[in-house]
Amino acid sequence: MKNWVKIASIYIGTVIGAGFASGREIIEFFGIYGSKGIWGMIISGLLFSLIGSLLLIKIYNNKIKGFDELVINLFGKKFGFLLDTIMIFSLYTGFSVMIAGSGAIFKEELGLSFNFGVIVMVVCVFIVFLFSLQGLSFINSLLVPLLIIGIIFTSIYLNIREGYGFSHIQGANITSKGNFITSSFLYFGSNSLIIIIVFSSLFPLINNKKTALLGGTIGGILLSILGISILNSMFIYYNEVFNLDIPMIKICNYIGKNYRKLYSIILWIAMFTTALANGFGFMNRVSKGKSQLISTAFFCLSAIPLAKVGFANLVRIIYPIFGAIGFGIMISILVRG
Repeated sequence: MKNWVKIASIYIGTVIGAGFASGREIIEFFGIYGSKGIWGMIISGLLFSLIGSLLLIKIYNNKIKGFDELVINLFGKKFGFLLDTIMIFSLYTGFSVMIAGSGAIFKEELGLSFNFGVIVMVVCVFIVFLFSLQGLSFINSLLVPLLIIGIIFTSIYLNIREGYGFSHIQGANITSKGNFITSSFLYFGSNSLIIIIVFSSLFPLINNKKTALLGGTIGGILLSILGISILNSMFIYYNEVFNLDIPMIKICNYIGKNYRKLYSIILWIAMFTTALANGFGFMNRVSKGKSQLISTAFFCLSAIPLAKVGFANLVRIIYPIFGAIGFGIMISILVRG
């Protein structure tokens, strides 16, 4: 498999976490604006493509092999250390959000224990971590196509069946996030931290500038297509699902109970790939050498108590804070050096 395909898969797997695949983020950032939200999703996709490609090219040109090297080179030791600390904390909490989401799916959709869902996610992540970047690349290359197929199939099936009978087309013009344009930038910003950290570890996969350009561009385009697919599904049942924590699960119930369970698995995969991205970035930063196995086990286990705070609570508290920080850091990295 070509390296740009691996990079694009890692890119998509990193961004499509619980909020994206569940539809909650899509409603909050785009659906609320009605049809204008589609333009917002396109703008966001352009940002993912353009800035993602530029960041990968910068990493290739400067031979960046880790996030610490990236921030210290650009910001110096003192400020670099501060950013490094923020990043490490965001990765740890982001990982906890995903394993909390796993517990919620096992409990609410599969009728199993919350704790069992958390443990399953932790064990699966630990196994992949043992294979480092090769494991991350392989799993994303395997699972991301399933995510793409599941999301696009759901959108096409529902739109054909319902005859593109959209509701909430007008939407709001202004919200607390501004308009659909500013919301697009905020959405990209909310993903910037994890993108920076994961991308700074991808130098071994970047053969040349073309690989960086293709990986970033194709990844961004596919993210935009997936976002629009979810958004179109939302518009059909908007009045019924706009205030739900996991609207796509409710929408899939209109297809059938069995498909609802299938999409629950797709949603779990989305959480899994994002948990991997967060965990991989964390381990790549703090764990090197012979102690990596012990550090990996400690990292996975120590995230369990935080996960019990709950998926919805963690998302509400953590995402807005790190979103603003991430966008500022991303722009600073691209402007400097």
